[in-house]
Amino acid sequence: MNELIVGLKERSYPILIDHGCLDMIGEDLARRKIANRYCIIADSTVADLYGKRLLDELRHNGMDAELLTFAAGEASKNLPTYGDLLSELARLGFDRRDGIIALGGGVTGDLAGFVASSYMRGIPFVQIPTTLLSQVDSSVGGKTGVDLAEGKNLVGAFYQPKVVYMDPHVLATLPREEFVGGMAEVIKYGIIYDHEFFDYLRTHRQAILARDSDVIEKILSTSCRIKAEVVAADEQEANLRRILNFGHTIGHAVEAESRFTIIHGQAVAIGMVAAARIAHACEMLAEADVEKIRNILREYDLATEIPTAMDRDKIRYYILRDKKIVSGKVAYVLPTDIGKVVVTDAVDEGVINDVLA
Repeated sequence: MNELIVGLKERSYPILIDHGCLDMIGEDLARRKIANRYCIIADSTVADLYGKRLLDELRHNGMDAELLTFAAGEASKNLPTYGDLLSELARLGFDRRDGIIALGGGVTGDLAGFVASSYMRGIPFVQIPTTLLSQVDSSVGGKTGVDLAEGKNLVGAFYQPKVVYMDPHVLATLPREEFVGGMAEVIKYGIIYDHEFFDYLRTHRQAILARDSDVIEKILSTSCRIKAEVVAADEQEANLRRILNFGHTIGHAVEAESRFTIIHGQAVAIGMVAAARIAHACEMLAEADVEKIRNILREYDLATEIPTAMDRDKIRYYILRDKKIVSGKVAYVLPTDIGKVVVTDAVDEGVINDVLA
């Protein structure tokens, strides 16, 4: 088993990566004694695939457990769904010594984590991410929350899990579109932090897309190592952690304007190319590096341009409601080289308009 530690002193926790670990989680949780009983929260799709299997696994190892589900999709990551889950926990009699298990993708992890952060003023929770996107990104770092009509992730909390379990085997059932979308976040790590990893992703594309077990474990462990290092240095996004938002400011706006018909990974890919173009316009990044970023995304069948039919004024509206705005200024994460980025709010509005055009 590959084990990484997110080092946050008394809130430190392990990320456990192992093929087939989904069938060993009950035994491990029984040993860790994190909670008296558990509520598994999963969307309707993942509940059908893995919900009963995990429920039986927990009960087989002597733990009381329940399963709550919600409709699959980003549209469910909202305050009404959040409130419904809280009410269900109360009706089931969950108390402060009980815990939540987030079983699923990024929507489930964000939603279930936020439920855990606020129910009874905070109960323990465990992450079991089942998509590539959630395994390499959203399950690690403690960001939880829901969307508002005005923008993504505007309500939430930093709340760390007790343990994260990653079973690469579950990616076999992941639709290709979702797998490819997850690769946007993987590629992001190479651009912002690790030039060698970026090159590895370029040279191992075929094996990655074929979901070769060895290369999948490599990209999971490398992505999680990078994120763990960044989160350990800056848990609440005061400084370094902001680099993880590369591609997300414009990407989230594109995602929201599409009414979530463009999935997160594709939107982030569009946002990364936009950020690279902004960096080039600001004389921070060579044109050849803009092309490297655009080309690797294309090679993974990721989008690189904002759809022409999309309303640019609405995109600007969502950018100006990004949760990372401070004192009315939008901060952009801009690459200066492959493997290096800077965070700046000193970008001329005309440059943004040219890139959005």
